Amino acid sequence: MTPAAPHDLLVTQATLADWPVIAGWAAAEGWNPGLSDGPAFFAQDPEGFFLGRIDGEPVSAISVVNYGSEYAFLGCYLVRPDLRGHGHGLITWKTALAHAGDRTVGLDGVVAQQDNYRQSGFELAYRTIRFTGTAPRAEMPVGVRPAGPDDLAAITAYDSACYPADRPRFLGEWLTGPGHRAFVRHDGARLTGYGVLRPGRDTLRIGPLFADTADDARALFAAVTAGIAGREVAIDVPEPNAAGVALAEAAGFRASFETARMYTGPVREHARHRVFGVTTLELG
Repeated sequence: MTPAAPHDLLVTQATLADWPVIAGWAAAEGWNPGLSDGPAFFAQDPEGFFLGRIDGEPVSAISVVNYGSEYAFLGCYLVRPDLRGHGHGLITWKTALAHAGDRTVGLDGVVAQQDNYRQSGFELAYRTIRFTGTAPRAEMPVGVRPAGPDDLAAITAYDSACYPADRPRFLGEWLTGPGHRAFVRHDGARLTGYGVLRPGRDTLRIGPLFADTADDARALFAAVTAGIAGREVAIDVPEPNAAGVALAEAAGFRASFETARMYTGPVREHARHRVFGVTTLELG
C-alpha cells in the first residue's frame, strides 16, 4: 500500500474528546502521561491542541499552548509509527506553531529530535533528567499540609515566580484533578514551596516540586510520598539544580530518561533554583 502523501493530511484543532488518542500515543512512546492530565491541559489553552488526520483517521498530534501574550509551550509532538517519515509531522508542526504567533516558544525535546529542533530555531537552555524509583517509607513532616481551596491564590503567586508565565487556569485544575495530591509548606504565614503527586500510566509522578530551599524540597518530597512506600514514582529534575538531583538520588531513584529544555528566544526571569521537579514535560 502506498503511504498517504502530506497533501492528504488535514490538521485541525483537537478537543478534549481527542485527548485519549494523544495520551495513548504518548504512553506507547514510554512518556508515562498522567491519567487525568487532559482537563488541566485544555483549561490553559483549549485551542492549543492539534491533530492531523487522513481520511478522518488521526495520524499526528502536537500541542502549542499559549500562556499570556509572550510565552507558549510546545509538546505532545507525535506521529503514528506506521506513518512516520512521510512529512506528516512537519506539516502538523508548521500548522500548529502558527498558533504561538510571535511568542517565545519552549519545549522539552527528546534526544532523537533535538537536532531538528535546533534547525527550527530552538536553543538549548538545560537538560532535564527523569529519575524513577521506589518511594521510600516517609512520614508527613512538620510544616507541610495538604493544599486546600484557600491556598490557591498563594500557590498561584508562588508558581508565577518559578515559571516563565502566569498559569492560574492550569493550576486550578492541576491541584484538584482526580488522584492528584497537592501539599504546601509554610514558614509562619509565608509559603516556601508546594508539590503535587499524580497517577501516571506506568508510575506515579511528582510535579511540580517548587521550593525555596533544599530543606523545603525534602519536606515536600516526603509529604507527597507519605503513605505510598514501595510504589514506583518518577520526577523530572532540571540538571542545573544540583540539590534536586541529590534529593532524587538520596531517595534511591535512578536516571531513566532525559530531555532538553529549549527556547526560541528569551523568557521571563523566574526562580530556576526553586524548580526541584518540573510540572510536566508536555506543558512545561
